[in-house]
Amino acid sequence: MKDGLPHTGGRTAGIRRAVRGISRRRFLKAVGLSGAGMVGLSGYGLAVEPGYRLNVTRYRVSPKSWTPGLNLSVGVIADVHAGGPLMPAERIRAIAESTNALNTDIIVLLGDFAASHKFKTRSVAPEEWAEALSVLKAPLGVHAILGNHDWWDDLAAQRSRRGPVLGRRMLERFGIPVYENDAVRLEKDGHGFWLAGLGDQLAFKRRHRRYRQGRKGVDDLPGTLAKITDEAPVILLAHEPDIFPQVPERVALTLSGHTHGGQVRLFGYSPQVPSRFGNRFAYGHIVEDNRHLIVSGGLGCSILPVRIGVPPEVVMVDISSAPHVAAPVAAHTAAPAAAHAGAA
Repeated sequence: MKDGLPHTGGRTAGIRRAVRGISRRRFLKAVGLSGAGMVGLSGYGLAVEPGYRLNVTRYRVSPKSWTPGLNLSVGVIADVHAGGPLMPAERIRAIAESTNALNTDIIVLLGDFAASHKFKTRSVAPEEWAEALSVLKAPLGVHAILGNHDWWDDLAAQRSRRGPVLGRRMLERFGIPVYENDAVRLEKDGHGFWLAGLGDQLAFKRRHRRYRQGRKGVDDLPGTLAKITDEAPVILLAHEPDIFPQVPERVALTLSGHTHGGQVRLFGYSPQVPSRFGNRFAYGHIVEDNRHLIVSGGLGCSILPVRIGVPPEVVMVDISSAPHVAAPVAAHTAAPAAAHAGAA
């Protein structure tokens, strides 16, 4: 036996050569297709999905503690990560205008407004992205919290270990209130509800590598909830979803970002999630012990400018006391103008 085939004389030599030739051709073709597939997937993940797609993902939730007769729609923007080429100021403004077109009662911004990854082609100054977001309008206002990158990018705040950070000052300059362990009572149709904003849980980087205590936050969940003075339902804004196991049932809904859905998400699974809970709080609508959490996949990118299976999204949440199915309505693509990346 030779080359895996029985040797039967000259007549079979051509067969052996043919088998070897076919195997080689098939192998090279497979390699070529795999290489082309990887190039195509890389191009899609680096440019098409993060730079040209924009979904509107809609959820309908009915928290147990929600007030009957109070029907509230919330527009959610998370993790803008402003910076070229994927998220220039022009695109941020277009996304804001598309969010206005959803006609929600209130709009909330969940932090991480600047891009810190080394692959951005240009920075967008805080006054630029804040001005772009200032076009957001809603009957009950636009309200914001901060994320870890808003703290990490402010070197003065990192050195002094205190705020307010530059991002907060810019948002407030353009009329957008920022909540850090604070709460405000709002009303719609005569029904009150509370909007509470948590300070960031990862605000300060560790100062020395030899220290293993990790990062320290400025969050104060008990202090925040202590500002709730009546029985009206509470919506909690928390940039990182990791606080959710500590959130009491008193809070009707928690809204978070931070994870970007892992940036790569296939078949409902994200290989890498910036959360100590992994895929538990990676993305979507999570219900645990009658407590509701919605984690937005956000808009921009962190660490690497790539998205596969979790395109940039604006989230719209409809909250009522009527029973609804917990799963999200199928996402649809927003206005093409908002999905265009623009020039670096």
